[in-house]
Amino acid sequence: MILVLSLAAMLLLAAAAPPVHRRLGRTTGYVLAAGFAGVGGLLATQVPTVLDGGAVTTSWQWMPSLQVSFSLRLDGLAGLFCLIVLGVGVLVMAYCPRYMGDSGRNGVVYGLLTLFAGTMLGLVLAADLVLLYVFWELTTICSFFLIATAGQVAVRPARRALLVTAAGGLALLVAVVMLSVVVGTTDLATVLAERERVLASPLAWPIGGLIAFAAFTKSAQLPLHFWLPGAMVAMTPVSAYLHAATMVKAGIYLLMRTTPLFAGQPAWSALLITVGLASAVGGAFMALREHDLKAILAQSTVSQLGLLIAVIGVGTPVALAAAMLHTFAHALFKATLFMLVGVIDRETGSRDIRELSGLRRVMPVTATVTALAALSMAGVPPMLGFVSKEYLFQGLLEADVTSWSGVVAGALGVTASALTFAYGMRIVHGAFGGPTRQPDLYEPSAAFLAPAALAALAGVVLGPGIDLLNPMVTRAAADVVYAGAVPEFSFWHGLSPEVVMSAITIAVGTVLFLRRDAVDRALQRVRLPDGGALFDRTHDAVLALGTAVGRPDRSTDLTGHLARPLIALVVLGAVGTVAVDGLPSRGPTDRLLDWPVLALLALAVLGTVLTRSLLAAVGLVGVVGLVVAVWFLLAGAVDVALTLLLVEVLTAVVAVLVLRRLPTRLRRAAAPRRAVAAALGVAVGVAAAVATLALTGRRDLSGTGGYFLDAAEPETGGTNVVNTILVDFRGMDTLGEAIVLGAAAVGLLVLLGSEPGAPRSGTPPAGPTPAPRADGGLVLQVAAQVLVPGMAVLSAYLLWRGHDEPGGGFIAALVGGIAVGLHQVAHAFPGLPRYLRPAPLVGAGLLLALGTGAAAALQGRPFLTPFDIPVLGAVGIGSPLLFDLGVYLLVLALLVTAFDRLGADPAGSAPAGSAPAAEDAAPPAPSGPAGAQVPDHRPPAGRAAAAAPPTRRGPR
Repeated sequence: MILVLSLAAMLLLAAAAPPVHRRLGRTTGYVLAAGFAGVGGLLATQVPTVLDGGAVTTSWQWMPSLQVSFSLRLDGLAGLFCLIVLGVGVLVMAYCPRYMGDSGRNGVVYGLLTLFAGTMLGLVLAADLVLLYVFWELTTICSFFLIATAGQVAVRPARRALLVTAAGGLALLVAVVMLSVVVGTTDLATVLAERERVLASPLAWPIGGLIAFAAFTKSAQLPLHFWLPGAMVAMTPVSAYLHAATMVKAGIYLLMRTTPLFAGQPAWSALLITVGLASAVGGAFMALREHDLKAILAQSTVSQLGLLIAVIGVGTPVALAAAMLHTFAHALFKATLFMLVGVIDRETGSRDIRELSGLRRVMPVTATVTALAALSMAGVPPMLGFVSKEYLFQGLLEADVTSWSGVVAGALGVTASALTFAYGMRIVHGAFGGPTRQPDLYEPSAAFLAPAALAALAGVVLGPGIDLLNPMVTRAAADVVYAGAVPEFSFWHGLSPEVVMSAITIAVGTVLFLRRDAVDRALQRVRLPDGGALFDRTHDAVLALGTAVGRPDRSTDLTGHLARPLIALVVLGAVGTVAVDGLPSRGPTDRLLDWPVLALLALAVLGTVLTRSLLAAVGLVGVVGLVVAVWFLLAGAVDVALTLLLVEVLTAVVAVLVLRRLPTRLRRAAAPRRAVAAALGVAVGVAAAVATLALTGRRDLSGTGGYFLDAAEPETGGTNVVNTILVDFRGMDTLGEAIVLGAAAVGLLVLLGSEPGAPRSGTPPAGPTPAPRADGGLVLQVAAQVLVPGMAVLSAYLLWRGHDEPGGGFIAALVGGIAVGLHQVAHAFPGLPRYLRPAPLVGAGLLLALGTGAAAALQGRPFLTPFDIPVLGAVGIGSPLLFDLGVYLLVLALLVTAFDRLGADPAGSAPAGSAPAAEDAAPPAPSGPAGAQVPDHRPPAGRAAAAAPPTRRGPR
């Protein structure tokens, strides 16, 4: 339970951050830092178990049918990353108050940072591949929102980060599916133990490639690195946390965790070493070209992560242990440097080393702390970075993909490290060396410097005191080493090739620094492709292509919207007629009563085609639906017949609300157009008829149908098989469809909005009171008074009985919607009462539907599994009814929104049945594209008014 409590605590801290910030302001960061430390202390109680070689696990069944569990596991590797996530998190949160101040939006930033930490914690603790993927994607989403907090300038960088890392997430999802197919489970420990089985599978290398691609996107490796430098637009605490402990470290963790499957395989090693060293050298090269301190550090992260990925690819015990140690060292010095860049930016107003100079005289403590962190990054003794860099060199020399790969890898590692030394010194000298240009500056407060100073001091102490880290780091490495013993680290282990490599690194780096002006001029002459700009151009081109493809669907011409799917249906029918052969014999399906229904249907369709009255056309289309509903009823599909009947009634009402603004007569199309339409209609009818003939009456009841009929009552307690399928067996489908309806309701609210002259949801309009609109007449009002209460009762009854008799949430909501529509029409759309406001209905429906599923999950059952409710179960109220009620509210919300928004008069129109006021000019004559006139269907008085000169409006 410790692991679950830790994640729950992080979630609670994230939820509490905004309200706490409203009350405490800038000191919220200290509260959250204490919370992070508390979670770390909670996990620290399990350290003895982990260091002894054990693991702490917790597991609940999540999706039993897929053998997916909500499983958490704390072992050495997870413990190391938990320390990094929470330790750096404490420092960043303690740094935030002095950096961010009391701005109201910072409460959201605090919440997102804490949620970011929680998702990263969940990622490293996940013991199931599906759960790991879920947390992987959550880190992507959190990083997107955190980068976006920078405002308009962050739009493109945030989008790049989201799309690139989300592409990696899709690759990881495919790899997870493939692994589950090969191994038969998503349990991480089981999968990692089946190395031989995975490698023997033909899917082994696609799996490895997809995992590597996912890691490269997350850890910003060439050529997918461009999103990370762009993300530096985020505020400094976000950058510090993203670079040092969370987002980019997720890719490193994934490669470390999956190393037992692929370590020692030449293809795996070659891929990781090649991409890693290319990124290490390329990132360091690009960092040396930058002048913005934050940009230098961003490119530096690409380089440092490249070294880590390269040694992970080597896969030997020394290389993997070195990767663990350098991951920890990198977290310390990178967090320190980012926080200090934020200090410099806050104090001086600039991050450009061409504008900064001599700050060591006015900010000596800041200069000292920066120098310590830069020395650790450069790998200079006695810093922790020196120890980790030594072992990185030793690991690179062990690369054995080819006979010469170790030498080449070592040389490239030295090259990247020499460039790192040079830009590290450039950071220190650029900001703190030279003459002082801003003598009025002074040292920031101790509280501002303390988090960075603490991390820098740890880098100094833990170099000579490497023995303090040995138990933790070697335990983490032991969890991923496939074969061989994990070495312990020592600060000095005598003269060795890696010592010589370190000396060369420092010597070459010093030369590059001393010749910095000439080096800078040479580097600036190099023209490198701008990956971010290239990505943006590609993205814009894809959007332009989508716009071109979708342009026909944005046309107001209904012909195009109808013709394309109908033509596709005809083509599909033709292909099916040619391709399908050898169908079983067809049994008798016709009944005597089918023929009168068919005749009525043909007459209604013929009348619809021939009439020129808009109202008659709407009515006849409704008759077609009613006749089909009768046909369903005769076939025994009572639920389907009820649903279709109610939908037809609602469709007619909504159609009248929309079409009342259109001409009452339909224009007669030209003869060629009518001929094409008739031919297409006949072709579609023939295709549908042939398909019906071919695909019905040729088999007995399916196995699935038989299962539902047999299992409905025993497993769900309901006797209405249709409803049990909707709310029990296929509840997830129904939930998705209901959410779509709720989204449609919200879309109507947003897109249509409140129309002038129409009171919305009980709120009187501002300004002068508009003239009253014509109501539905006394008869309709009296009918509504009588019928609406009865329809409300019928709606509730259909909802109640739906699990056992024809009815259910959808049908009941349709009846309720008709009742609302009748009341609205009868009383000239007076507005909605508070209890029928669409937004609360959508919210309540979602809470009920999702809450019912979540309640089942909390009981250890699959999501949306039906269960009995204590006390309420005695009166027949179970989870299916609550879920159905949620569906009811979502459907009702859509109908209520449609009546409320579509029932308003057009903007500026006169009330129905009244003449326009004398001072109101008539609307202009309609025109087509480029001013082409279309038939004017206004009454003669309207056209005369349009032709008359406009009159001056008097004050109202």
